[in-house]
Amino acid sequence: MPSQSRATHAGTVPFGDRLRIERYLLDNGLELLVLPDPSAAIVSYHSWFRVGSRDEARGKTGQAHLLEHLMFIATERFAEGEFDRLVEQAGGESNAATWVDWTYYYENLPASELPLAIDLEAERMSRLVLAAPRVKSEKSVVLSERRDRVEDDIDGAVSEALYAAAFGRGHPYGWPTIGWERDIRGFTARDCVGFYRKHYAPDRATLVVAGDIDPRAVARRVARAYGPIPASGAARPLVPAPARPSQRSRTLRLRTPTEKVALAWRAPRFADPDHAAAVILGQILSGGRSARLYRELVQSTELATEVRASVAPFEHHALFDLWISAREGVRIDRALRLAERAIARLVGELVSAEELDKVKNRLELGFLAALETIPGKAEQIGFSRLVAGDPAHAFRRLEEYRRVSPADLQRVAAAIFGGPRVTIRVEPRVTRSSHRGAA
Repeated sequence: MPSQSRATHAGTVPFGDRLRIERYLLDNGLELLVLPDPSAAIVSYHSWFRVGSRDEARGKTGQAHLLEHLMFIATERFAEGEFDRLVEQAGGESNAATWVDWTYYYENLPASELPLAIDLEAERMSRLVLAAPRVKSEKSVVLSERRDRVEDDIDGAVSEALYAAAFGRGHPYGWPTIGWERDIRGFTARDCVGFYRKHYAPDRATLVVAGDIDPRAVARRVARAYGPIPASGAARPLVPAPARPSQRSRTLRLRTPTEKVALAWRAPRFADPDHAAAVILGQILSGGRSARLYRELVQSTELATEVRASVAPFEHHALFDLWISAREGVRIDRALRLAERAIARLVGELVSAEELDKVKNRLELGFLAALETIPGKAEQIGFSRLVAGDPAHAFRRLEEYRRVSPADLQRVAAAIFGGPRVTIRVEPRVTRSSHRGAA
């Protein structure tokens, strides 16, 4: 392996009023973001990789998620189970997550245990063991997870159908992060090795280290541990433009006692300032007991038991989705008509300053809560860097929320809701049963 071990200071990024992120670059392309925060004697160590389900190929969906599982198994130095044992023995915790645009791993540890986190993460970035029997075993775990979260879960099944209809099953944003069942069954150890070597490399990673630490000392340790790891040199695949949106509707018959509906429209990507306005629109419709649809559908007419709206925080494209669950015995169309009327109001009328301020205050409170802890800060930095290109984007987003005006909301509502809509209806599956009477 090359013996590169230099970490070059590449700038300082303000993180709020009092904290600063120190940015370093290694010769092999690894990016290191260090946030000194002495508020607690802990360190949160995050490894963010520029790989998610969007980086998979058709017929190979679910590879990124399967790799996340396999990264916890064994490396050349650490036997199976040793990674978790060492972290727990040091008084820490570790976990990971995979989604469309990214995969990340983290350890939260006492600050004195930072060298352990560096050692473990550098090891599994470069020396993961992917033995065929363990790959086969972990595939079974993922297939079981898919059954629990998709086949046997109403929300999972509807979400999968919604995104496939909105983007197309062949688009990277249209297939599920967990993968299609047929693809998962077809993976080989060789597939996993190829995916690992291409995507798990220093030039595809950003490390975020936050806590009671000295940035220069962290940079020196990271350079020694990661410097010898070669870059992959593989360019990240471009995300193709999805097909032009079209009006689509589909009905699912699932094991549920009530009718449901999920709606989706194309929306601005996460880094677009209009994404902030879209988030506010979702809050106006369903964010809390004073939200318009909650008051009308759940409290006033009692047509629904649940209503929720959200905007996907994706790097290149997004969806605005709205979910409604009818009360038992209520036809979902009755609730849907009222929801459509509420959406039309957002397009046709300005939101009052009072209603807008209430939503902004709620979002600001959520923003502050997310940054209360050192692990929360580290997660925000990593996510913001990978999806928005700015490690301090969270503070930019706060200012975007504050600047949104009633006219902005009306303009963004017209752009989103004036476009084609995907509708996924859920009807209770009728189970036939036979009864044999007495002779």
